[in-house]
Amino acid sequence: MASTVASVNSEDQALRRVGHWIGGAPFESRSGRTAPVWNPATGLEQARVALASSDEVDLAVAAAKSNFPEWRATPLSKRAETMFRLRELIDANRRKIAEILTSEHGKTIADAMGEVARGLENIEFACGIPNLLKGGYTEQASRGVDVYQIRQPLGVVAGITPFNFPAMVPMWMFANAIACGNTFVLKPSERDPSVSLFLAELIKQAGIPDGVFNVIQGDKVAVDRLLEHPDVKAISFVGSTPIARAIYQTATHNGKRVQALGGAKNHMLVLPDADIDMAADAAISAAYGSAGERCMAISVVVAVGSVAEPLIEAIRERIPRIKIGPGNVEGNEMGPLITGEHRDRVAAHIDEARSEGAKVVVDGRRDPSSQLAGFFLGCSLLDEVKPGMHCYDDEIFGPVLGVTRVETYEAALHLINSNPYGNGTAIFTRDGGAARQFQFDVEVGMVGINVPIPVPVSYYSFGGWKSSLFGDLHMYGPEGIQFYTHAKLVTSRWPDPETSKVDLGFPQVR
Repeated sequence: MASTVASVNSEDQALRRVGHWIGGAPFESRSGRTAPVWNPATGLEQARVALASSDEVDLAVAAAKSNFPEWRATPLSKRAETMFRLRELIDANRRKIAEILTSEHGKTIADAMGEVARGLENIEFACGIPNLLKGGYTEQASRGVDVYQIRQPLGVVAGITPFNFPAMVPMWMFANAIACGNTFVLKPSERDPSVSLFLAELIKQAGIPDGVFNVIQGDKVAVDRLLEHPDVKAISFVGSTPIARAIYQTATHNGKRVQALGGAKNHMLVLPDADIDMAADAAISAAYGSAGERCMAISVVVAVGSVAEPLIEAIRERIPRIKIGPGNVEGNEMGPLITGEHRDRVAAHIDEARSEGAKVVVDGRRDPSSQLAGFFLGCSLLDEVKPGMHCYDDEIFGPVLGVTRVETYEAALHLINSNPYGNGTAIFTRDGGAARQFQFDVEVGMVGINVPIPVPVSYYSFGGWKSSLFGDLHMYGPEGIQFYTHAKLVTSRWPDPETSKVDLGFPQVR
């Protein structure tokens, strides 16, 4: 595979160029550094993306900072109006956004359309910003004294987003951030960067002023500069746990507010009374959808007692029916992985799992799709997976599903709660009492009951526990509003001047 970072040369001049968006217009990078953007369905390089210098990051932050005072002073009704226009523009361009996603990420058009729909929900939530920013008011807290709370924007905020949802995750961040009155700098994944620029064009068309939304393409150089820049007040991040931890530590050390969402190892608990067909369908959808490149993918099925054998067989017989191929071909249900390097890393887990004692029920490397030109890998199913094996402990982030067998609910609960990640989990059962006990007992941030991927709707907030989240507030929804604003408390008195006097005592409320 070609190097992921290169200097501009004559051989790549014919390739499409992906640059930045600063101050309301495209900005051609002058750093001299680029990276390839692959077409995962063909394995061919289709574009070169700029890798920003620190100076270019500074330009984007400066544009955001200079436009913050005016945008912050914009009436809430005007901000809501522009968010409604943005909602209409994104809705009208769903298909185009999905096609851009498919061309660079590889996911199917149907999957990409689903991503756009879930992102659009966050734009719709932000349209209610006049109501979301309402404060509280207490009259006569003391004699002649009123107390009230208001929420005000932070200033320049930044989002660092992953390759697996290059449209949805930015919308998780910038919708609330901008609606609250902040200005925004987006650093998207360099693996599929083009959708960020199309979103920037739609934001401009919606009437949001130039400089309120900026895009910096780049790698670690850009990230490091955002983390240390004194004018960036908050950082939102989604990615792996090691990087999330490092970003949280660095940014908070530099005095910034941070929400850093890390990795996951999501378990699906299946009790003996569960509907086998329903559970198998859910496991297939949640494990192999988007080629397993989801932080909410189910990567471990925890089969309790007698349910293991029929459930594994039901999953095994469904795998050959999954249609794998280029995401832009109608009818395909799973596309390629993002890069050849990542595909090879995922595939290596299969032999490693066998060597550690797991049973390979289905080997995805033998699927006919693995012979296609792009970065394809079939679906794998592993049985007898246990903690301590790499296939259990690692976040594989690909189409590999492991099955762990336990004898009791208590053993399953202990397994899930002992995992260092706490993003999401699901339980499949017909027993309402067992499901309620599970939601009470389990130590994760998001729980599904007969729902395999419990991603919250936009008016709740998304986020896990333990090593899946670094920071105090979850993403989007009500906690997103909190994250992107300061609370300010005002205590006011308008006394009769005739009764005013000097009082050096402690303030009284009675």
